[in-house]
Amino acid sequence: MDSRRSDRERSSENPHPENSPEAVKGDALLEQIQKIDLTGIEDERARAIIRLLLNVVEDLRGELKKAHQENAYLRERLRLRQGGDGKPGDKSSPPQQPRSSEEERKEPKERTKRAKLSEIKIDREEKLEVDRAKLPPDAQDKGYEAVVVQEVRIVTDNVRFLRKKYYSASMGKTYLAPLPDGYCGEYGPNVRTLCVMFSHLCHMTEPKIGEWFANMGILISAGQISNFLTEGHEAFHQEKEEIVEAGLSSSPWQHIDDTGTRVDGANWHCQVICNPLYTAYFTTERKDRLTVIDVLRNQRERVFRFNDEAVALMRQFGVSERMVGVLRNLPWEQELSETELEDRLDRQMPGLGVTARNHIVEASAIAAYHAEVGHPVVRLLVCDDAKQFKLVTEELGLCWIHDGRHYKNLTPWLVYHRQLLDGFQTKYWDYYITRNCWPTGNSPAPRRRSG
Repeated sequence: MDSRRSDRERSSENPHPENSPEAVKGDALLEQIQKIDLTGIEDERARAIIRLLLNVVEDLRGELKKAHQENAYLRERLRLRQGGDGKPGDKSSPPQQPRSSEEERKEPKERTKRAKLSEIKIDREEKLEVDRAKLPPDAQDKGYEAVVVQEVRIVTDNVRFLRKKYYSASMGKTYLAPLPDGYCGEYGPNVRTLCVMFSHLCHMTEPKIGEWFANMGILISAGQISNFLTEGHEAFHQEKEEIVEAGLSSSPWQHIDDTGTRVDGANWHCQVICNPLYTAYFTTERKDRLTVIDVLRNQRERVFRFNDEAVALMRQFGVSERMVGVLRNLPWEQELSETELEDRLDRQMPGLGVTARNHIVEASAIAAYHAEVGHPVVRLLVCDDAKQFKLVTEELGLCWIHDGRHYKNLTPWLVYHRQLLDGFQTKYWDYYITRNCWPTGNSPAPRRRSG
């Protein structure tokens, strides 16, 4: 297996010339180490000692390889600077970094066709006949052969409602027959629904939505389309808040992640929180630790608390003992609003730096979240290694892809260790599949090292 490595990799690991006595002696010794078979050692104590020594050899080989790579990088930079081929500010390509989970998810996956006929709703059935006059005399009737064709009809349904009208002279009031449910103003419920669907599902701009309606014979202004998209959605916002609250209460653990999104030409972030029962999205300007707490609190007003946990977190963040002592004069074990917190910090610590202030705010926000009652407090987050997720909950767990990445990045040198790693990765993904965490046939096959 060692022969698979490139000559360039070998040269980076071996500081001696290939034909020197040191190199020959070193290669012979390494070959002997590679051939060690622990199963052939009967003495358990000796086997344990040799296993520890092999681990030491593996660590030293890793450190040596890293040192040679850094030396090669620095030599190349020095050569460019001395030769005048590169500018002082230029940088050669550093060692390749692990790819992000976004890149891994974009890898093409093997697709399998599935039967979809059973999922198609049949709206009508039409029998098609053959002109018997065009058939030969011996043609026999074999019934019908079914062919399902999907089609959609888009037609206008402009209605002139004639509303019965009454007038009461005694009451001085006019009475009109009410419009059917869903009808309000000059446009029916389908026009309103299509505006929202085109914008959020089809990602059409408002001018394009207007063009589509104009081609269909619907006269609607740009301002009216904007109103349909931005106004009158309080019921949906309320429904979302109730869904998120129920989802957060449904289990002590939640999945969370974020990705970039554009808002009015600016880079914002889309936060997603979910478990098998629900999924909720939040668009936020930032993706820091306070934003994560906002999402887990269902975007309620921020609160802060100073207590022993907040002090421990501040020390963990590196806040000085002098500052911690001053903070003990603030209201203890009481909830503070964001305005109250900022006001007290300005008055009692006017010279507070930006970094220390952020640490104090984050620590008090985490402490307040953990002490909250009356609302669900998430105990475990399943996410990636981003720092904004850390310390927010009692426990933190990596998702399968991010956890498995650590094992993929291991590059043991000893054959024995490579065999152990390959065996573990196989069991790891087999367990992942058997736990029904991925649809059969689409599971991420373990990416084995190429030597």
